[in-house]
Amino acid sequence: MVPHGEGSVEAMVVQDENRKPISSILIVIAMQTEAMPVVNKLQLKEDLDPVFPKGVPWVRYHGIYKDLHINLVRPGKDLTLGVDSVGTISASLVTYAAIQALQPDLIINAGTAGGFKVKGACISDVFLVSDVAFHDRRIPIPVFDLYGVGLRQCFSTPNLLKELNLKSGKLSTGDSLDMSPQDEASIVANDATVKDMEGAAVAYVADLFKVPAIFIKAVTDIVDGDKPTAEEFLQNLAAVTAALDLAVAQVIDFISGKCLSEL
Repeated sequence: MVPHGEGSVEAMVVQDENRKPISSILIVIAMQTEAMPVVNKLQLKEDLDPVFPKGVPWVRYHGIYKDLHINLVRPGKDLTLGVDSVGTISASLVTYAAIQALQPDLIINAGTAGGFKVKGACISDVFLVSDVAFHDRRIPIPVFDLYGVGLRQCFSTPNLLKELNLKSGKLSTGDSLDMSPQDEASIVANDATVKDMEGAAVAYVADLFKVPAIFIKAVTDIVDGDKPTAEEFLQNLAAVTAALDLAVAQVIDFISGKCLSEL
C-alpha cells in the first residue's frame, strides 16, 4: 500500500512524468550566431505572435521536429546598444518567461564556452555538463557563501552521454568574459572544465520550477591558454557553432521517442 501524504503524491507524480515520452523541449541560447544554425537545422520558424510581454527583445522560434514540439528562445539584442543580451540576468528572465508560457518537459541550454586545457578541454570540444555553479557571487558569510556558489547537479543523462560519446565536465558561470584572479580561484574551487555566462542562471530558474535541464557547451577559447580570450573567442566562434549545432541535433535525435528516465 502506498502511504498517503504530500510527499508520496509528489513522488508518484515525478515517477509518472519520468515515464511519459518527452513531447516539448525548450532550447535556451544566448547569441544569435549560436542560435541560427540550430534554427535552420530544425527548420524552426520565428514567432510572429509573440508569447512574451510587449516591448521585450526576446525572440522565440518554434516548430515540430520528428515527434517533438521544439521552442528555441534567445534574449535578443540589447535595445540600446544592439548587441546580444548575454549574461545571467537576460538568461534568467527569458528562461523564466519561456517556462511560464510554454511549459516544457525538458530544457536544453546550448552555447559556447571557454575551456581549461589543464582539465583536458580543446577548441571545438562539446561537453555535456554534469554540474553548474557560479564563480563571481562572493558572499563570505556562512551559508550565504554556499548560496552564492549555487552548486546544482544537472539532470542525469547517462545513456545520452554514452551514445553520443560526448565529453563530461563541470560548468562555472559568471558575468564577465575575462577571468579575474578571484574568479580563477572560485573556478578552481568549482572544479570546472568549462566556463560560460549563462548556464548556472538557467539552472537556477529551471530548478525553481522543477523542470529538468541539460547543458551542452562547445569550447571556443582556452581560458588558461596563450591567446587573449576575446580574440580567440571571435576567431573560433563560427567554426565552433557548427560543432554545437551538430551536437544539439544529435541530442534531440536521441531524445525523440524517449521518456526522461531513458536519457
